[in-house]
Amino acid sequence: MRAIDFGIHSEDYAAFRPGFPRSFYKRIETIVPIRDARVLDLGTGPGTIALELAALGASVVGIDTAAGQIATATRLTKERGLEARSEFRTGSAAQTGAEEGSFDLVTAGNCWHWFDPSTAMAEIGRVLRPGGLLVIAHYAYLARHSPLARETEELILRFNPTWTMAGESGVHPDEIDDVIHGGFRFVESFSWDEPEEFSHARWIGRMHACNGVGATLPPAELARFDEELTRLLRQRHPEPITVPHRVWCVVAERR
Repeated sequence: MRAIDFGIHSEDYAAFRPGFPRSFYKRIETIVPIRDARVLDLGTGPGTIALELAALGASVVGIDTAAGQIATATRLTKERGLEARSEFRTGSAAQTGAEEGSFDLVTAGNCWHWFDPSTAMAEIGRVLRPGGLLVIAHYAYLARHSPLARETEELILRFNPTWTMAGESGVHPDEIDDVIHGGFRFVESFSWDEPEEFSHARWIGRMHACNGVGATLPPAELARFDEELTRLLRQRHPEPITVPHRVWCVVAERR
């Protein structure tokens, strides 16, 4: 694949990429109390999960390797008045910089596939307290069930033939093996689908937050991609457009 820089379009991640639905946080609260929990959010991006957990009463540290994402997350935490409950800094899943046994919960949303599972699991095991939980979660559009998403992925591959993530099912069973091989106790996995409504502008912005588009295409190619996608939307997909998304989650416990 081409080199990826997730920080280039961090504002698009924040503005246009759908965050996890409220139903996801309600389900997490049935597994672990969120209020007053100490949480480390890996691959935090613009603070998508971290800020929601902070708003629910957790104390959250979000880390990401992309400085642009951290800058956006820091801006948003100030705008939402959550500075007392959230902190953002650069770091990786392999080297978080956190103290040993300092967290009740570690979350990884839409990012686990970018980590080396063995090193990430070792670091998560180090920073979680005994009995603490790891939540690996995904929330992704389903190209197999959406003509717009399928046609958009075909367009992405015209501009970026090395992109490898087209046609994903939204289900990641290998992550269950990752946590077991990492020495954790597998607790459960769950999945369900949610509809997301998009305008043309929101779908274009959502594609800027796709690793095969905004994080990789040079500006001139991105402008041409936007032109082609705009044409596709106007010709074939009147707004608003409903695109099905899938929640997938794996929960594991540090022994």
